[in-house]
Amino acid sequence: MYRNLLAVLALLTASAHAHTVFTTLYVDGENQGDGVCVRMNRNPSKVSFPIEPLSSKDIACGYDGEKAVARVCPAKASSTLTFEFREYADGSRPGSIDISHKGPCAVYMKKVDDATADNNAAGDGWFKIWHADYDATAGKWCTEKMIENNGHISVQIPADIEGGYYLVRPELLALHAAQDNPPDPQFYVGCAQVFVQSTGTAKPATVNIGEGTYDLSLPGMTYNLYKKPLELPYPMYGPPVYEAGKSASANAASANSASGNSATANAASGSTASGNSASANAASGSTASGNSASANAASGNTASGNSASASASSASTNTESEEPESVPANVCKNKTKKKNKNKKKKKRAMLVQNKGLKPAGCILVRDNWCGFEVPSYTDEQGCWASSKNCWDQADVCWNTALPTGSAHCQIWSDKCTALDASCSNKVFPGPPNAGQDLTPKAASLVGSIKMFARGVRSHIKRRRHAHV
Repeated sequence: MYRNLLAVLALLTASAHAHTVFTTLYVDGENQGDGVCVRMNRNPSKVSFPIEPLSSKDIACGYDGEKAVARVCPAKASSTLTFEFREYADGSRPGSIDISHKGPCAVYMKKVDDATADNNAAGDGWFKIWHADYDATAGKWCTEKMIENNGHISVQIPADIEGGYYLVRPELLALHAAQDNPPDPQFYVGCAQVFVQSTGTAKPATVNIGEGTYDLSLPGMTYNLYKKPLELPYPMYGPPVYEAGKSASANAASANSASGNSATANAASGSTASGNSASANAASGSTASGNSASANAASGNTASGNSASASASSASTNTESEEPESVPANVCKNKTKKKNKNKKKKKRAMLVQNKGLKPAGCILVRDNWCGFEVPSYTDEQGCWASSKNCWDQADVCWNTALPTGSAHCQIWSDKCTALDASCSNKVFPGPPNAGQDLTPKAASLVGSIKMFARGVRSHIKRRRHAHV
């Protein structure tokens, strides 16, 4: 009745040159709903465009990325976050990104006072929690793996970071035109608003992401992905990945050891040059070379990959016959108790989310908008007043929908139409089916939540690896 037809047409208009856009967040495999908790470009015709120019402050969370949305999605420390990318934001056509758009991926986080506040994206505070570039073993770029995984990439929230509100920023870099003249590396970014439930105290070192952060002088911005053989490893840009359980100095040092070189691993474990690089990496708990959680589990380490315990593990292998005599079992138990006590002391009280929650009484969710039940009535006058309330809400729904789509607004309009029929037929009291939740069940994740291997590289001293 009151819906804005121009808004509807705009949402149905797909770009003739679709690229990609982050549309949907999953927490531990559970779909939060299209557009829910997601900051994105609100212009349907340009929602999938790359960030231009490269030096723009929009590189932080994308176009309109400084505009917060009403919802904040809860997650736990160590939760797996999955980001869905689409060529067409509303899913009207299949696909995540054109196969020609090959390149690396990364995910950053930034702690903020209030994720529902505007103008807190660009600037300092960002730390990288994951990246993946070219997997020489598979012969595929991160974006190619994403395409095979139906547009999904996944990361794990560091287990030891402070609880609170965060912006989480998935980033894709398409290199198909990076070697052109002039070079045109294309970034696709967005941000999710997340509340992390954690008793951790870690504060990762941060970097600035905003105006002037990226330029063509950075390694990897003008990379030629058509060169045969490829120049490997890819010179990954940005800071090293923060790894839970490591000290700030250890995380900084990981920039040097990210290549997973066997000599580095053996040196860290105190082993001689026996050539057991795989076991050394597993024992050290390093995840920088894409070691799986199972490798860490096999070595007796937690997923945090604590380097100290890794060294101890390697040392015990080399002095297996001497260890029982030098360290009595009861001493080990006492030390373990003391360590546990120290860990407890470092924990802080669990913060409670009080912003961005789904509002009480919400019976229909459309991205970050909620529809609320109309007032109850007992006569015709009250019925038509409730009808107006319903259509007023429909107006807002149609006019504010994100490019992910307005299909749920039609559900609301159908409710209003049924209410009109009740009023015309003098069916009182009402409303019919009061309080019924109208939100359709979100689609299940079609893909894997397993993290892609991060590739083989060293940020500071790069070594050339054979192309396979």
